[in-house]
Amino acid sequence: MLLINEENTLNYSPSCERNQDVILKQLLPILSSVSSVLEIGSYSGQHALHFCSSLSHLNWQPSDQHSLVANLNENLHRHNIDNIKPAIELDVSDPVQWPETKFDLIFSANTLHIMSWQHVVEMFNNLPKCLNNQSYLCIYGPFKYNGQYTSSSNANFQLWLQNRDPVSGIRDFEKINELAEDIGLTLLQDIAMPANNQLLIWKYENVC
Repeated sequence: MLLINEENTLNYSPSCERNQDVILKQLLPILSSVSSVLEIGSYSGQHALHFCSSLSHLNWQPSDQHSLVANLNENLHRHNIDNIKPAIELDVSDPVQWPETKFDLIFSANTLHIMSWQHVVEMFNNLPKCLNNQSYLCIYGPFKYNGQYTSSSNANFQLWLQNRDPVSGIRDFEKINELAEDIGLTLLQDIAMPANNQLLIWKYENVC
C-alpha cells in the first residue's frame, strides 16, 4: 500500500488527502477509459500518486510552476510510481511551455481560485494545444453560481484568498463554462462534492 504522509511528502496537502478518494470515485469511469493524463498544478503530486497507484494503465504527466517543480519531482522520486512521468514546468499563460503532446484527459484541482483571472483565461485559450478530439477536461474546486457562494465557508474562504492575493478568488461557474464552450468543450457533469466543492467534467470536440 502506498503511504503518503507529511513526513515523506514535501508540500504535503491535507486537503488532497481528504479529497483524493472522492475525486477518484467520481472520475473512475472516465479514468478507466483513457490512458494519457496531463495534470495542471500538481503541487505535491498527491493526486497523481494516489490515482496512478490505483490505475496502473494511466500514463500521467504532472506539471507546475517553476518554483514548485523541484519539490514535486522529489516527491515523485521518493514514491516511485512507474506510470508517472517526471513533472514539467508549466506556466499556463506561456504558450511556449505547453507540451506538444495531446492527452486523453486534462485534470486540475484547486487551481483556478489561486490563479489570476487573466491566467485562467489564458489557460483555457492554451488548452486545445493538448487536447485530442474527444478528450476530457476535469476541474475540481469551489465555484460561485449566479454570483453567489455555495456556502458561508466559501464566502469566508474568498476573503482569505483576497487578503493573501487580491488577484485570486473563487470563480463564477458561468464564466468558466463560457471559456470552455468558446474552445469547443461541452459540459458533461457538474458534481457537488464534499466541503462545498464541485467537480466539473467537459468533453472536447475539435470542430476544425
